[in-house]
Amino acid sequence: MKAADKSFNNNKDHYIIFGLIILVYLLSINTDLAELSQHRIINIPSGFFYYTLGVDILVVISWILILFYKKLGVILFPVFVMVHFGLHNYFLSTYLYSDITVLFLYVGLGLLAIIPRWNYMK
Repeated sequence: MKAADKSFNNNKDHYIIFGLIILVYLLSINTDLAELSQHRIINIPSGFFYYTLGVDILVVISWILILFYKKLGVILFPVFVMVHFGLHNYFLSTYLYSDITVLFLYVGLGLLAIIPRWNYMK
C-alpha cells in the first residue's frame, strides 16, 4: 500500500487483512459452538455460552465498525477479543490460540492498514 494513495476504495489490503482476521476468529466461534454441543459431557456451566456468544457478537460488530472506518471499532475489537480469551481462561482453564493469533494479526497487520487511515476515520 502506498502511503500517498488517499483513495481507500482502491486499496484491497485493508479488506484482505481484515478478512484474514475474521477468518481466524471464526475458529474461536467454532470452538464455542463445539463446546455448546458437548456442554453436558464436559460439565460446562450453561451461562458460559451466553457470555461467550454475546462477546462473539460484539467482536463481529466491532470488526464491522472497523470496516466502516470507525475509531470505536478499532479500540473495542482487541478489548472484546481479550474478554473472550479471559472467559475461556476463567471458566474452562483453556488457552485459545485462535484468540492470541487474532490479536497478533490485528496488531501486526491490522494496525498497519488502520494507521494510515486514522486521520480520515470518524
